[in-house]
Amino acid sequence: MDDHLKQLLLLGREHYQKREYDKAEYLLSQVVEHADQFADIHHMLGVITHSRGDFAQAEHHFERAVELNPNYTEAALNLMVTYNDLGKYEAARQIYATIRNRGEGQEQRPDPFAKGKIANMHAELSQAYQDLGMTLDAIRELEKATTLCPSFADLRTRLGTLYRDSGDLVRAREQLEEAKRVNPKYVQARVLLGVMKLSAGENDEARAELSTVLELDPENKSAQTYLRIADAQKAKSEAPPGDESPPTS
Repeated sequence: MDDHLKQLLLLGREHYQKREYDKAEYLLSQVVEHADQFADIHHMLGVITHSRGDFAQAEHHFERAVELNPNYTEAALNLMVTYNDLGKYEAARQIYATIRNRGEGQEQRPDPFAKGKIANMHAELSQAYQDLGMTLDAIRELEKATTLCPSFADLRTRLGTLYRDSGDLVRAREQLEEAKRVNPKYVQARVLLGVMKLSAGENDEARAELSTVLELDPENKSAQTYLRIADAQKAKSEAPPGDESPPTS
C-alpha cells in the first residue's frame, strides 16, 4: 500500500471511530478500489452500510471480510446479524455453528460471550438509528439486544429511555424496573425511575429511589438535584392551606 492510500486509511479510521460514517465511507471506499485485501476495511464498510439499512451492501462487505480472514469473529457475527435482517436464517445458523465449532478440541467460548457480542452490535446499530432520528428502528434493535441478554441493565435502561422519549411510559417503567431488578446497584436506572415517578406525582416513591441512589453514589449530582425537587414538592404538599412561603433551601 502506497503512502497516499495509507493516509486515506488513517483518516478513514479516524472518522469511523468518531461515527462520522459518510466521511469514513468516502475514504475507505477509495482504499478498497486500489487495495481489496484488508478484511478490517470491509468490516468497517459493512458496519457503515448496515447502519443505514443497506443490508445487501453490508452483506457483501462482511462476506468479503470473512473470506479474507475466516477467523475474524466480529465480522462473522455481523454477517450473521445481516443474514437475519435479510431473512437468510439458515445462512445465519450456519455462521453461528461455524463460530461455535471453530477450533474444535480447544477451549470453546461460552454461548453468553457470543450473545453478548451480538447484543452489543444491536445496541451500536440502535445508536446509529437514533443518531439519524429513526427512533422506532432504534427501539427494535435494543429490543433484540435485551432479548439476547436480559441481564444487561445498561441495555434495558437505554431501551426504557427510548420508550419514554417515544411516549410509551408503561414500557419505559417496565424496562427500568427490570434493569433495577437485575442490577440493584445500577444507579442510572434508579435515577430515571425516580424522575418518572416524580413526574407522575408519586413523590414518596421518587424520593425513595433517589435516596437509594445517594446511598450507592453520594456524589450523584442528578439524584441530589431531583431529590431537592422532590423534597420541595413534599414540603409544599404538607404546608397548611394558605401558606405560600417557599421551603427553606
